[in-house]
Amino acid sequence: EKNLAKLEKKAEENLIMLCEEKERQQEKLCKLQHEILLRESEQKLDDALDKQMEVLSPLVPICERFKEQYKSFAVSLDATRHELPIKNIHIEGDVLTYLDELQKQLTITQELLTEVMPSCSEESAEVCGVLKDVKEVSQELDKDLQRSFTQVQNLAFEVSKEVSLHNQRICEENHGLDVVKHWYFD
Repeated sequence: EKNLAKLEKKAEENLIMLCEEKERQQEKLCKLQHEILLRESEQKLDDALDKQMEVLSPLVPICERFKEQYKSFAVSLDATRHELPIKNIHIEGDVLTYLDELQKQLTITQELLTEVMPSCSEESAEVCGVLKDVKEVSQELDKDLQRSFTQVQNLAFEVSKEVSLHNQRICEENHGLDVVKHWYFD
Protein backbone atom coordinates (compact mmCIF):
# COMPACT_ATOMS: atom_id res chain seq x y z
CA GLU A 1 0.00 0.00 0.00
CA LYS A 2 2.89 2.35 0.80
CA ASN A 3 4.45 1.70 -2.59
CA LEU A 4 1.11 2.23 -4.27
CA ALA A 5 0.61 5.53 -2.42
CA LYS A 6 4.14 6.61 -3.39
CA LEU A 7 3.53 5.63 -7.00
CA GLU A 8 0.21 7.48 -7.05
CA LYS A 9 1.85 10.57 -5.55
CA LYS A 10 4.71 10.38 -8.06
CA ALA A 11 2.26 9.82 -10.94
CA GLU A 12 0.21 12.79 -9.76
CA GLU A 13 3.32 15.00 -9.64
CA ASN A 14 4.31 13.80 -13.12
CA LEU A 15 0.79 14.49 -14.37
CA ILE A 16 0.88 18.03 -12.94
CA MET A 17 4.29 18.61 -14.57
CA LEU A 18 2.97 17.28 -17.88
CA CYS A 19 -0.09 19.57 -17.67
CA GLU A 20 2.14 22.58 -16.95
CA GLU A 21 4.41 21.63 -19.83
CA LYS A 22 1.36 21.25 -22.09
CA GLU A 23 0.16 24.77 -21.12
CA ARG A 24 3.63 26.22 -21.83
CA GLN A 25 3.73 24.48 -25.20
CA GLN A 26 0.23 25.73 -26.06
CA GLU A 27 1.23 29.29 -25.17
CA LYS A 28 4.34 28.93 -27.30
CA LEU A 29 2.20 27.57 -30.17
CA CYS A 30 -0.21 30.53 -29.87
CA LYS A 31 2.69 32.99 -29.96
CA LEU A 32 4.16 31.30 -33.02
CA GLN A 33 0.79 31.27 -34.80
CA HIS A 34 0.34 34.95 -33.97
CA GLU A 35 3.80 35.74 -35.37
CA ILE A 36 3.03 33.79 -38.55
CA LEU A 37 -0.24 35.68 -39.05
CA LEU A 38 1.55 38.98 -38.41
CA ARG A 39 4.23 38.15 -40.98
CA GLU A 40 1.59 37.12 -43.53
CA SER A 41 -0.33 40.39 -43.06
CA GLU A 42 2.92 42.37 -43.30
CA GLN A 43 3.76 40.52 -46.50
CA LYS A 44 0.34 41.35 -47.95
CA LEU A 45 0.78 45.00 -46.99
CA ASP A 46 4.24 45.06 -48.55
CA ASP A 47 2.86 43.56 -51.77
CA ALA A 48 0.05 46.13 -51.86
CA LEU A 49 2.53 48.93 -51.19
CA ASP A 50 4.79 47.66 -54.00
CA LYS A 51 1.84 47.65 -56.42
CA GLN A 52 0.87 51.17 -55.38
CA MET A 53 4.43 52.38 -55.80
CA GLU A 54 4.57 50.76 -59.23
CA VAL A 55 1.36 52.48 -60.33
CA LEU A 56 1.96 55.86 -58.68
CA SER A 57 5.67 56.35 -59.37
CA PRO A 58 5.10 57.77 -62.91
CA LEU A 59 2.76 60.37 -61.42
CA VAL A 60 5.35 61.80 -59.01
CA PRO A 61 7.03 64.15 -61.56
CA ILE A 62 3.63 65.29 -62.82
CA CYS A 63 2.49 66.03 -59.27
CA GLU A 64 5.69 67.92 -58.52
CA ARG A 65 5.26 70.01 -61.66
CA PHE A 66 1.61 70.62 -60.74
CA LYS A 67 2.64 71.69 -57.21
CA GLU A 68 5.13 74.21 -58.59
CA GLN A 69 2.65 75.60 -61.09
CA TYR A 70 -0.09 75.72 -58.49
CA LYS A 71 2.21 77.57 -56.08
CA SER A 72 2.98 80.20 -58.73
CA PHE A 73 -0.73 80.50 -59.50
CA ALA A 74 -1.52 80.79 -55.78
CA VAL A 75 1.14 83.49 -55.35
CA SER A 76 -0.34 85.42 -58.30
CA LEU A 77 -3.83 85.04 -56.92
CA ASP A 78 -2.73 86.00 -53.41
CA ALA A 79 -0.97 89.08 -54.77
CA THR A 80 -4.18 90.26 -56.40
CA ARG A 81 -6.59 88.97 -53.74
CA HIS A 82 -6.91 92.29 -51.93
CA GLU A 83 -7.69 94.01 -55.23
CA LEU A 84 -10.50 91.66 -56.36
CA PRO A 85 -13.52 93.62 -55.07
CA ILE A 86 -12.43 96.64 -57.12
CA LYS A 87 -13.55 96.88 -60.74
CA ASN A 88 -10.03 96.95 -62.17
CA ILE A 89 -7.60 94.30 -60.91
CA HIS A 90 -4.10 95.61 -60.24
CA ILE A 91 -1.46 93.65 -62.16
CA GLU A 92 2.18 94.52 -61.82
CA GLY A 93 4.12 94.63 -65.08
CA ASP A 94 2.76 94.09 -68.56
CA VAL A 95 -0.90 92.96 -68.59
CA LEU A 96 -0.51 90.93 -71.78
CA THR A 97 2.49 89.05 -70.36
CA TYR A 98 0.53 88.31 -67.20
CA LEU A 99 -2.47 87.08 -69.17
CA ASP A 100 -0.25 84.93 -71.41
CA GLU A 101 1.37 83.35 -68.34
CA LEU A 102 -2.01 82.81 -66.75
CA GLN A 103 -3.30 81.20 -69.95
CA LYS A 104 -0.29 78.83 -69.99
CA GLN A 105 -0.87 77.88 -66.35
CA LEU A 106 -4.57 77.23 -66.95
CA THR A 107 -3.78 75.13 -70.03
CA ILE A 108 -1.28 73.04 -68.06
CA THR A 109 -3.81 72.61 -65.26
CA GLN A 110 -6.42 71.49 -67.76
CA GLU A 111 -3.97 68.98 -69.30
CA LEU A 112 -3.11 67.58 -65.86
CA LEU A 113 -6.75 67.21 -64.97
CA THR A 114 -7.41 65.51 -68.30
CA GLU A 115 -4.53 63.08 -67.64
CA VAL A 116 -5.79 62.30 -64.17
CA MET A 117 -9.43 61.90 -65.12
CA PRO A 118 -9.74 61.33 -68.88
CA SER A 119 -12.79 59.09 -68.79
CA CYS A 120 -14.74 61.34 -66.44
CA SER A 121 -14.93 64.15 -69.00
CA GLU A 122 -16.31 61.78 -71.64
CA GLU A 123 -18.81 60.36 -69.17
CA SER A 124 -19.76 63.89 -68.10
CA ALA A 125 -20.41 64.82 -71.72
CA GLU A 126 -22.59 61.74 -72.17
CA VAL A 127 -24.46 62.44 -68.92
CA CYS A 128 -24.92 66.06 -69.96
CA GLY A 129 -26.42 64.96 -73.29
CA VAL A 130 -28.73 62.52 -71.53
CA LEU A 131 -29.78 65.23 -69.07
CA LYS A 132 -30.59 67.58 -71.97
CA ASP A 133 -32.72 64.85 -73.56
CA VAL A 134 -34.49 64.24 -70.25
CA LYS A 135 -35.10 67.97 -69.86
CA GLU A 136 -36.59 68.23 -73.36
CA VAL A 137 -38.81 65.20 -72.79
CA SER A 138 -39.97 66.53 -69.42
CA GLN A 139 -40.78 69.92 -70.96
CA GLU A 140 -42.79 68.23 -73.70
CA LEU A 141 -44.60 66.11 -71.13
CA ASP A 142 -45.31 69.24 -69.08
CA LYS A 143 -46.83 70.98 -72.13
CA ASP A 144 -48.87 67.87 -72.95
CA LEU A 145 -50.09 67.64 -69.37
CA GLN A 146 -51.10 71.31 -69.38
CA ARG A 147 -53.01 70.82 -72.63
CA SER A 148 -54.65 67.67 -71.31
CA PHE A 149 -55.56 69.40 -68.05
CA THR A 150 -57.14 72.29 -69.96
CA GLN A 151 -59.07 69.83 -72.12
CA VAL A 152 -60.26 67.94 -69.04
CA GLN A 153 -61.39 71.20 -67.43
CA ASN A 154 -63.26 72.20 -70.57
CA LEU A 155 -64.83 68.75 -70.81
CA ALA A 156 -65.84 68.88 -67.14
CA PHE A 157 -67.39 72.30 -67.73
CA GLU A 158 -69.35 70.99 -70.72
CA VAL A 159 -70.50 67.90 -68.79
CA SER A 160 -71.57 70.05 -65.83
CA LYS A 161 -73.44 72.37 -68.18
CA GLU A 162 -75.19 69.45 -69.90
CA VAL A 163 -76.12 67.85 -66.56
CA SER A 164 -77.46 71.18 -65.32
CA LEU A 165 -79.53 71.70 -68.48
CA HIS A 166 -80.78 68.10 -68.33
CA ASN A 167 -81.83 68.51 -64.68
CA GLN A 168 -83.52 71.83 -65.54
CA ARG A 169 -85.51 70.13 -68.34
CA ILE A 170 -86.58 67.31 -65.98
CA CYS A 171 -87.67 69.86 -63.32
CA GLU A 172 -89.61 71.83 -65.93
CA GLU A 173 -91.35 68.66 -67.12
CA ASN A 174 -92.13 67.45 -63.58
CA HIS A 175 -93.19 70.77 -61.97
CA GLY A 176 -94.20 72.88 -64.94
CA LEU A 177 -92.67 75.94 -66.50
CA ASP A 178 -94.54 78.46 -64.34
CA VAL A 179 -93.31 76.91 -61.05
CA VAL A 180 -89.72 76.61 -62.24
CA LYS A 181 -89.68 80.29 -63.40
CA HIS A 182 -90.22 81.38 -59.79
CA TRP A 183 -87.21 79.33 -58.72
CA TYR A 184 -84.89 81.14 -61.11
CA PHE A 185 -86.56 84.55 -61.52
CA ASP A 186 -88.32 85.94 -58.52
